[in-house]
Amino acid sequence: MIQDIWNLLTGRWDFFAGLILEHLQISLLAIAIAVVVGGAAGILISEFRRFSKPTLGIVNFLYTIPSISMLGFLIPFSGVGNATAVIALTIYALLPMVRSTHTGIVNVEPALLEAAKGMGSTRLQILFKIKLPLAMPVIMSGIRNMVVMTIALSGIASFIGAGGLGVAIYRGITTNNPAMTMAGSLLIALLALALDGLLGFAEYRMKKRGRRAKKVNRVTAAVALGVCISLICAVFIPSGQGETIRIATKPMTEQYVLGEMLDILIEQDTDLNVELTHGVGGGTSNIQPAMEKGSFDLYPEYTGTGWNMVLKKEDVYNESLFGELQKEYSENYDMEWVGMYGFNNTYGTVVRRDVAEQYNLRTYSDLAAVADRLVFGAQYDFYERPDGYNAFCEAYGLHFKETMDLNNSLKYQALNDGQIDVITVFTTDGQLATVNGVVLEDDKQFYPSYLCGNVVRREVLEKYPELKAVLEKLTGQISDSDMAQMNYAVETEGMEPRQVAEEFLQARGLLR
Repeated sequence: MIQDIWNLLTGRWDFFAGLILEHLQISLLAIAIAVVVGGAAGILISEFRRFSKPTLGIVNFLYTIPSISMLGFLIPFSGVGNATAVIALTIYALLPMVRSTHTGIVNVEPALLEAAKGMGSTRLQILFKIKLPLAMPVIMSGIRNMVVMTIALSGIASFIGAGGLGVAIYRGITTNNPAMTMAGSLLIALLALALDGLLGFAEYRMKKRGRRAKKVNRVTAAVALGVCISLICAVFIPSGQGETIRIATKPMTEQYVLGEMLDILIEQDTDLNVELTHGVGGGTSNIQPAMEKGSFDLYPEYTGTGWNMVLKKEDVYNESLFGELQKEYSENYDMEWVGMYGFNNTYGTVVRRDVAEQYNLRTYSDLAAVADRLVFGAQYDFYERPDGYNAFCEAYGLHFKETMDLNNSLKYQALNDGQIDVITVFTTDGQLATVNGVVLEDDKQFYPSYLCGNVVRREVLEKYPELKAVLEKLTGQISDSDMAQMNYAVETEGMEPRQVAEEFLQARGLLR
């Protein structure tokens, strides 16, 4: 594993270097805001102590909210991407900042404050000349804890389409690449330790009181501030280099491959640049609202998902309804489906092989008789979809002993390890070829059609008409078996999604 991680880091250092830069940009902005806002709040509640308990109570309450819940709450207001990530990280960073500032100031020796008052010092002079300098060791301790925590927590940014090293962790989990997951985790840990070391050095320099030391400290602080501002501006100020198409993908291996195909073809056949956001957590539930706000321009979607999750239809989708699907997307969202790839990634159900043989299970109806003895596992959104778990159980009269929420790629590991008995799968999953299970027959034809195509904002198609021709190049190019083979190449053979995409496009004669 260590050798795999080293080879991955050295072979793809440009990729990881970019993620480190993004991680720093998001983290440092959240840290800067927390230092200013949290420090000011800590000073105020230490000076006006009747507000200290309610303020600390509110900050403590916000700190207890799980990070995923916080992101889910913020997305409707600030959308997906960097802004929401920074807001969430800032909220979590406030507690150590507010608490350390308040604690440091209120524990200053009262006798010193009385002496200062007796000498005629004003309230502000006492605050800035006595309280803050004496409280600084406690405040710095809080800042160091806050910085380490924020660097570590910034890994969640990738869940909502922001950048950072969480991209490597999440992509590694999704594509069954433990080396990438470990590499991302290791780099986050090293980054946190490095920044903590720098703050420790800054704390050491602050204790130097000589004239020369103060001059060096001011220059060092100015340089550090300039570097931080430059890093932050690099991600939040547009570069202005050409016209950009913003593509989002869901956290699935095949979507990573499709995203790379779109990136390659668009930049090859047009003068447009592509900004590719891989693996947006929550899939359609977060990408579609972002499309409506204009945060993304296009993304690969599935017809059955669009019918049930976006249009909120309750009936089962089939491809005879595609015209109606197109019409409602156009009328309700000003979007079009362009470039239908050709493969149908519908749901399937797999039972662990020993369980299937023990109970002679061949169909979903067979499963109903023994479901109350079995543990069922599925990805998170399956339990909330209109065409998901509840509808599935109702259609076949299923009552499972227990359910588990799992990442799509981890379902297979849990099944092979005997931790669960039944999983829902996608029919183009690459790991289906290696799973220790039996694919059951959907004997009542419950699951709808999920043909994959691109949903594009009409405004973008009108502005860049050349884009439509590029997307239509992929129409009918990918079969179910093609997609399963590409997923297998990534998840089992360890190939990179971009490499798989390039080889497929080359084989189809679409690359120049």
